[in-house]
Amino acid sequence: MPARVRHVLIPGRHHLVTRFQTAYLHALLGGELADSAGEPVVCDLDANVVWAVTSATHSGTRRNPLPAHRREAMIERVTAVEGLPSLVAPVADVPPSPRFARTVLGSVELSTGVTATPLDTVVACSTPEVAAMYADLGFRVVPVEDACDDVPERPWDVLELLAAGDERWRDLAHPEVVHFYDRYRLDAAITLIREDPTVSTEGDLTTTRDYRTYTAAFDDASDRKWEQVAPFVEPGRVVDLGCAAGGLLERAARDPRLAESDLYGVDVSRHLVAEAEHRRAQGVFANPNVFFAQRNLLRSPVFPAASVSTTLTVALTHEISSYGAGRSDLELLAKRIYEHTAPGGVWVCSDVLGPLDGDRLVHLELDGDGATARPVDLSGWTREAVAAHVAGLSPAERLVQLAQDFPALSGGECDVRWVDGGVAELTLRAAAEFLYTRDYVDSWLSECHERFCDMTWLDWVALLEGVGFTVDPVSGPWRNEWLVENRLSVGAGLRDAATGEPVEWPDTHVTFVARRPL
Repeated sequence: MPARVRHVLIPGRHHLVTRFQTAYLHALLGGELADSAGEPVVCDLDANVVWAVTSATHSGTRRNPLPAHRREAMIERVTAVEGLPSLVAPVADVPPSPRFARTVLGSVELSTGVTATPLDTVVACSTPEVAAMYADLGFRVVPVEDACDDVPERPWDVLELLAAGDERWRDLAHPEVVHFYDRYRLDAAITLIREDPTVSTEGDLTTTRDYRTYTAAFDDASDRKWEQVAPFVEPGRVVDLGCAAGGLLERAARDPRLAESDLYGVDVSRHLVAEAEHRRAQGVFANPNVFFAQRNLLRSPVFPAASVSTTLTVALTHEISSYGAGRSDLELLAKRIYEHTAPGGVWVCSDVLGPLDGDRLVHLELDGDGATARPVDLSGWTREAVAAHVAGLSPAERLVQLAQDFPALSGGECDVRWVDGGVAELTLRAAAEFLYTRDYVDSWLSECHERFCDMTWLDWVALLEGVGFTVDPVSGPWRNEWLVENRLSVGAGLRDAATGEPVEWPDTHVTFVARRPL
């Protein structure tokens, strides 16, 4: 006869609790059920349920829409109403591993003091792969939903119904869960996350970006970027959209003019917001009123109407255009920013820019031989393997590779005709896309997903004025001479396709100050 059970361990992400789960746990604690081997489960009178909330450090994504503190509070409310003696143990998000069960057990012991062993614990789990891990450690398993002939909806199934707008979820979820979701408007938050077309399952724009390299590059440039936008910042509520890991706001927090301002960083990437929050906890920001949030402004407004003094977007607008619906998403972004900008407030933007005469045919002269080169299918390669391959290509060979990857990933155009081994005929826009992208080998596939040249300066003026902004005279296009000398012109040259005359390097960037009229 197995020993009496002191703990029922129920591991899971626990984004909601179903009516079935609580009824099942009551029956289990009451000695009415058997384990997967058919042995009756006999519990001590003071046995408790240990809810292991996995992926507790992961939120705001399709896989894990709710933060751990919401999940824990919901469980505490449900179990208090049900009279289920319970403990809640957060478990950090970890990659798939055969040691997952041990990770959960260690986290439970660390946060609750419960040392769960096969002698005193039964595991309630309906995921066969996870249940097998605990069985291999000697634990008895009760299969929960899988024990039923007519298998009921699991919590994730109910969450899927909610995200799809199917009101049946309210009948399947525990009533206290429904009240909890309504009180904190969690159903709307989950629906926004699940419907967002620009964000991956893990809560990012792309799964192929090297965030370590990306963050380091952004931080290295933050001093220069802040010097560029600082003169135009209006004190008050200052918002950095696409804040990355907070490098720009770190500089803003040291500005004496903004000592009384509230600084907000907003980014769609879970990885970057988590790093920004970590930096804030380490005391990096001189201004204590610095806040970060993972949001997508295109899905819904983030700030109340007419409440923001300054909105900053640095190296953001091209990503919105690339990962969304192009210019229409930029128009929506401009409308959202206009709506939340206070009269007299500003939107300050700095980003790459497409050449004014983008359809002009040019000859791009490159080192190497592109006429005989063939692109390689990089799908399925690791990021490190892609980087090593692209780094080994000559400039001409790299254009051949981009002419395959860029249209496939970004939807942009890059039609190339080789005049000879080192001379390619293409539009000035396509040439600029290549030259802006070719050196980012560490995140090649991610960069090939981005279009840098969707907008010209005239396009921006029309868009800004179309939503109601006035464009400050300090605004305009400009050419980054360092970029031309150290990147664009290295192993490359431009000539007019018809005349053969040298073509001047086009403007590469735009900085504008758009003001909402008083």
